[in-house]
Amino acid sequence: MKPQVNIIAVVDVIGALSGSTLLDGNLCMMDDGGHDSAHQGTPDLCTVVRPGQVVSWTALAVDLQTPVEIKNISFVPENQNQGRSAAQGQQYGQQHHQPHGQAHGAPGGGDSEGDKLDLDVWTGVVPNWLTPGVAYRYRLELQMYEGENSVMHVDTPALMCR
Repeated sequence: MKPQVNIIAVVDVIGALSGSTLLDGNLCMMDDGGHDSAHQGTPDLCTVVRPGQVVSWTALAVDLQTPVEIKNISFVPENQNQGRSAAQGQQYGQQHHQPHGQAHGAPGGGDSEGDKLDLDVWTGVVPNWLTPGVAYRYRLELQMYEGENSVMHVDTPALMCR
């Protein structure tokens, strides 16, 4: 098995913002794990991993002029209700800032018109306590531009140890 699995979330940002959902074909997730990950190309991706393996997430927009970035990734508790906040999940990994093109302003800071969303990679290590064969769902929160409806999430992707 590879030492790292890369997961990419491809987002139709215009479709997601217009429909207020990441579902309905607006989110496509894939990995390069080389094993039998289930549901490739859907928001229900179940990535097969092993303890100690590095997992790296990246978000890309279909429309390259419309930015998207990963805001947060957290494990979804098994008994979580639909309406509970993402802060109640356990955060997984950390954000690594990798500018795509030329960045304006300081990362995390703001300089009004110069603010641009950059390509962010989130990376974590698969913990050794995961039970083989159990799908551990996580919440993937994506930020598209700014504003009231700019953050959307899905709770359907998962990691599963073999």
